[in-house]
Amino acid sequence: MKKLLAVIFIFVTASSFSQSKPAATLKSILLEQLKTTHNVEDWFVPVNIAIDGLTPEQASWKDSSGNHSIAQLVNHLIFWDSEQLAKFKGEKPAPYSGDNTETFTGLDKYAWDASVKRIDSVLTAFEKAIEAADDAKLKTWYSAIAHVGTHNAYHTGQIIYIRKMRGNWNPDKGVK
Repeated sequence: MKKLLAVIFIFVTASSFSQSKPAATLKSILLEQLKTTHNVEDWFVPVNIAIDGLTPEQASWKDSSGNHSIAQLVNHLIFWDSEQLAKFKGEKPAPYSGDNTETFTGLDKYAWDASVKRIDSVLTAFEKAIEAADDAKLKTWYSAIAHVGTHNAYHTGQIIYIRKMRGNWNPDKGVK
């Protein structure tokens, strides 16, 4: 009898859970992937939280090994996210020489606030474009959009690593 009650409990709980959440769609999955690398806290830290509170001096710091600064990583994300967004919208992307090192542009310390606003606005625009897209377009773009999210998460991890190494990361902002 206890086993039967346990099975019924699991079935009812699972049924309730599945009914309370709408079925996932390609659009909802792509949006979730992009938003969790932008500004929605999930099981990893999004870029907006990773760069929050950085001074221009902290953002532009580089070690002597040739690694990128946080500002360079953010500018690299801005370049590639903007490029993919333009293509998604059927617009001509910014000129690109084919040399990826050029996308890791430096930082004039007075431009940091503009970079923080720009990464947020590019990702917000990408999310809005996905929300407005039909399923046919999303079916042709799903892989590229998923790669945008993966690319953002990869470089956000580098940003957090730099912050931890430099002692300016607040662990309360991390994964709980």
